Amino acid sequence: MIAPSILSADFARLADEAAAVSGADWLHVDVMDAHFVPNLTLGLPVVKSLRKATDIPLDCHLMIEDPDRWAIGYAEAGAHNVTVHAEAAADPVKLAKDLRAAGSRAGLSIKPGTSLDSVVDVLKHYDTLLVMSVEPGFGGQSFMPEVLDKVRTARNLVDTGHLKLVIEIDGGINADTIAQAAEAGVDCFVSGSAVYDAADPAKALESLRGLAAAAR
Repeated sequence: MIAPSILSADFARLADEAAAVSGADWLHVDVMDAHFVPNLTLGLPVVKSLRKATDIPLDCHLMIEDPDRWAIGYAEAGAHNVTVHAEAAADPVKLAKDLRAAGSRAGLSIKPGTSLDSVVDVLKHYDTLLVMSVEPGFGGQSFMPEVLDKVRTARNLVDTGHLKLVIEIDGGINADTIAQAAEAGVDCFVSGSAVYDAADPAKALESLRGLAAAAR
Protein backbone atom coordinates (compact mmCIF):
# COMPACT_ATOMS: atom_id res chain seq x y z
CA MET A 1 0.00 0.00 0.00
CA ILE A 2 1.23 3.49 -0.87
CA ALA A 3 0.02 6.56 1.02
CA PRO A 4 1.25 9.82 -0.55
CA SER A 5 1.70 12.54 2.04
CA ILE A 6 0.05 15.84 1.21
CA LEU A 7 2.60 17.55 3.46
CA SER A 8 4.67 17.67 0.26
CA ALA A 9 1.77 18.75 -1.95
CA ASP A 10 0.78 22.26 -3.02
CA PHE A 11 -1.55 23.41 -0.24
CA ALA A 12 -3.20 25.90 -2.59
CA ARG A 13 -4.32 23.04 -4.86
CA LEU A 14 -5.10 20.17 -2.51
CA ALA A 15 -8.07 18.84 -4.47
CA ASP A 16 -5.97 18.71 -7.64
CA GLU A 17 -3.05 17.19 -5.77
CA ALA A 18 -5.30 14.44 -4.43
CA ALA A 19 -6.60 13.78 -7.94
CA ALA A 20 -2.99 13.50 -9.18
CA VAL A 21 -2.52 10.38 -7.01
CA SER A 22 -5.90 8.76 -7.62
CA GLY A 23 -4.26 5.32 -7.59
CA ALA A 24 -3.11 5.71 -3.99
CA ASP A 25 -4.35 3.30 -1.34
CA TRP A 26 -4.54 6.01 1.33
CA LEU A 27 -3.93 9.75 1.32
CA HIS A 28 -1.71 10.63 4.28
CA VAL A 29 -2.61 13.83 6.12
CA ASP A 30 -0.08 15.17 8.64
CA VAL A 31 -1.72 17.23 11.37
CA MET A 32 0.79 19.17 13.49
CA ASP A 33 0.03 21.58 16.31
CA ALA A 34 3.37 23.35 16.97
CA HIS A 35 3.33 21.85 20.48
CA PHE A 36 3.86 18.10 20.21
CA VAL A 37 6.09 18.85 17.23
CA PRO A 38 7.76 22.17 16.34
CA ASN A 39 5.69 22.82 13.24
CA LEU A 40 2.14 23.83 12.36
CA THR A 41 0.25 22.39 9.41
CA LEU A 42 -3.42 21.84 8.68
CA GLY A 43 -6.31 20.70 10.83
CA LEU A 44 -9.87 19.48 10.91
CA PRO A 45 -11.46 22.03 8.52
CA VAL A 46 -9.03 21.05 5.76
CA VAL A 47 -9.65 17.35 6.41
CA LYS A 48 -13.40 17.93 6.09
CA SER A 49 -12.86 19.70 2.77
CA LEU A 50 -10.54 16.98 1.51
CA ARG A 51 -13.08 14.32 2.38
CA LYS A 52 -15.53 16.02 0.01
CA ALA A 53 -12.89 16.39 -2.72
CA THR A 54 -11.53 12.83 -2.96
CA ASP A 55 -12.59 9.23 -2.67
CA ILE A 56 -9.12 8.13 -1.52
CA PRO A 57 -9.32 6.95 2.11
CA LEU A 58 -7.79 9.59 4.38
CA ASP A 59 -5.00 8.47 6.70
CA CYS A 60 -4.80 11.21 9.35
CA HIS A 61 -1.58 11.25 11.38
CA LEU A 62 -2.11 13.43 14.44
CA MET A 63 1.18 14.83 15.73
CA ILE A 64 -0.62 16.77 18.44
CA GLU A 65 -0.92 17.11 22.18
CA ASP A 66 -4.03 15.77 23.88
CA PRO A 67 -5.21 13.46 21.07
CA ASP A 68 -7.70 11.96 23.54
CA ARG A 69 -9.64 15.19 23.18
CA TRP A 70 -9.17 15.99 19.48
CA ALA A 71 -8.79 12.73 17.56
CA ILE A 72 -12.46 11.73 17.56
CA GLY A 73 -13.34 14.75 15.44
CA TYR A 74 -11.23 13.39 12.59
CA ALA A 75 -12.99 10.04 12.74
CA GLU A 76 -16.37 11.78 12.74
CA ALA A 77 -15.24 13.84 9.72
CA GLY A 78 -14.84 10.64 7.72
CA ALA A 79 -11.17 9.79 8.05
CA HIS A 80 -10.52 6.13 7.22
CA ASN A 81 -7.65 5.79 9.68
CA VAL A 82 -6.77 8.13 12.55
CA THR A 83 -3.31 7.68 14.04
CA VAL A 84 -2.29 9.12 17.39
CA HIS A 85 1.10 9.10 19.06
CA ALA A 86 1.79 6.72 21.91
CA GLU A 87 3.90 9.47 23.49
CA ALA A 88 0.92 11.85 23.60
CA ALA A 89 -2.16 9.73 24.34
CA ALA A 90 -3.26 9.65 27.98
CA ASP A 91 -5.46 6.56 27.63
CA PRO A 92 -4.59 4.91 24.32
CA VAL A 93 -6.79 1.85 24.87
CA LYS A 94 -9.93 3.93 25.46
CA LEU A 95 -8.96 6.21 22.59
CA ALA A 96 -8.73 3.26 20.18
CA LYS A 97 -12.21 2.13 21.18
CA ASP A 98 -13.58 5.65 20.82
CA LEU A 99 -12.05 6.07 17.35
CA ARG A 100 -13.59 2.83 16.17
CA ALA A 101 -16.95 3.79 17.65
CA ALA A 102 -16.75 7.08 15.73
CA GLY A 103 -16.29 5.20 12.47
CA SER A 104 -12.57 5.07 11.72
CA ARG A 105 -9.75 2.63 12.13
CA ALA A 106 -7.38 3.33 15.01
CA GLY A 107 -3.65 3.81 14.49
CA LEU A 108 -0.82 4.15 16.99
CA SER A 109 2.46 5.82 16.05
CA ILE A 110 5.83 5.64 17.77
CA LYS A 111 8.78 7.97 17.39
CA PRO A 112 12.21 6.58 16.44
CA GLY A 113 13.29 6.61 20.09
CA THR A 114 10.19 4.84 21.45
CA SER A 115 10.54 1.10 21.91
CA LEU A 116 8.04 -1.32 20.45
CA ASP A 117 8.04 -3.29 23.71
CA SER A 118 6.51 -0.33 25.51
CA VAL A 119 3.38 -0.42 23.34
CA VAL A 120 2.91 -4.10 22.44
CA ASP A 121 0.05 -4.65 24.88
CA VAL A 122 -1.68 -1.45 23.73
CA LEU A 123 -1.33 -2.45 20.07
CA LYS A 124 -3.75 -5.32 20.61
CA HIS A 125 -6.47 -2.66 20.52
CA TYR A 126 -5.26 -0.95 17.30
CA ASP A 127 -5.62 -1.52 13.56
CA THR A 128 -2.43 0.21 12.43
CA LEU A 129 1.09 0.64 13.78
CA LEU A 130 2.88 3.65 12.28
CA VAL A 131 6.65 3.43 12.79
CA MET A 132 8.31 6.81 12.35
CA SER A 133 11.55 6.54 10.39
CA VAL A 134 12.34 10.23 10.97
CA GLU A 135 11.69 12.51 13.91
CA PRO A 136 8.10 13.75 13.49
CA GLY A 137 7.50 17.36 12.62
CA PHE A 138 9.08 18.07 9.24
CA GLY A 139 9.02 16.62 5.74
CA GLY A 140 12.06 15.86 3.64
CA GLN A 141 14.18 14.22 6.34
CA SER A 142 16.58 11.32 5.80
CA PHE A 143 15.43 7.76 6.46
CA MET A 144 16.61 6.17 9.74
CA PRO A 145 17.27 2.48 8.96
CA GLU A 146 17.74 1.59 12.63
CA VAL A 147 13.97 1.69 13.16
CA LEU A 148 13.57 -1.35 10.92
CA ASP A 149 14.36 -3.63 13.87
CA LYS A 150 11.01 -2.51 15.32
CA VAL A 151 9.33 -3.26 12.02
CA ARG A 152 10.81 -6.78 11.93
CA THR A 153 9.63 -7.45 15.47
CA ALA A 154 6.15 -6.16 14.69
CA ARG A 155 6.04 -8.25 11.49
CA ASN A 156 6.85 -11.35 13.49
CA LEU A 157 4.13 -10.55 16.03
CA VAL A 158 1.60 -10.15 13.23
CA ASP A 159 2.71 -13.25 11.34
CA THR A 160 2.51 -15.38 14.50
CA GLY A 161 -0.95 -14.10 15.36
CA HIS A 162 -0.03 -12.05 18.43
CA LEU A 163 -1.11 -8.83 16.74
CA LYS A 164 -3.53 -8.10 13.92
CA LEU A 165 -2.69 -4.80 12.29
CA VAL A 166 -1.26 -2.97 9.29
CA ILE A 167 2.39 -1.99 9.69
CA GLU A 168 2.97 1.48 8.26
CA ILE A 169 6.17 3.51 7.95
CA ASP A 170 6.62 7.26 7.55
CA GLY A 171 9.75 9.27 6.88
CA GLY A 172 12.30 9.37 4.09
CA ILE A 173 10.58 6.71 1.99
CA ASN A 174 11.72 6.92 -1.63
CA ALA A 175 13.10 4.75 -4.43
CA ASP A 176 16.34 4.24 -2.49
CA THR A 177 14.79 3.21 0.83
CA ILE A 178 11.46 1.54 0.13
CA ALA A 179 12.92 -1.89 -0.65
CA GLN A 180 14.63 -2.27 2.72
CA ALA A 181 11.46 -1.18 4.50
CA ALA A 182 9.46 -3.70 2.49
CA GLU A 183 11.95 -6.47 3.23
CA ALA A 184 11.56 -5.72 6.94
CA GLY A 185 7.81 -6.28 6.70
CA VAL A 186 6.10 -2.94 6.12
CA ASP A 187 2.58 -3.09 4.62
CA CYS A 188 1.92 0.60 3.96
CA PHE A 189 4.47 3.20 2.88
CA VAL A 190 3.99 6.93 3.44
CA SER A 191 5.89 8.96 0.87
CA GLY A 192 5.76 12.70 0.36
CA SER A 193 8.63 14.24 -1.59
CA ALA A 194 9.27 11.12 -3.69
CA VAL A 195 5.71 11.36 -5.03
CA TYR A 196 4.83 15.04 -5.11
CA ASP A 197 8.22 16.36 -6.21
CA ALA A 198 8.12 14.05 -9.23
CA ALA A 199 7.11 15.34 -12.67
CA ASP A 200 4.38 12.68 -12.73
CA PRO A 201 3.15 11.86 -9.19
CA ALA A 202 0.96 8.99 -10.39
CA LYS A 203 3.89 7.35 -12.17
CA ALA A 204 6.16 7.87 -9.15
CA LEU A 205 3.55 6.24 -6.91
CA GLU A 206 3.31 3.16 -9.10
CA SER A 207 7.10 2.93 -9.33
CA LEU A 208 7.33 2.87 -5.54
CA ARG A 209 4.60 0.25 -5.37
CA GLY A 210 6.52 -1.94 -7.79
CA LEU A 211 9.76 -1.63 -5.84
CA ALA A 212 7.99 -2.54 -2.59
CA ALA A 213 6.19 -5.50 -4.12
CA ALA A 214 9.41 -6.86 -5.60
CA ALA A 215 11.18 -6.56 -2.25
CA ARG A 216 8.37 -8.28 -0.32
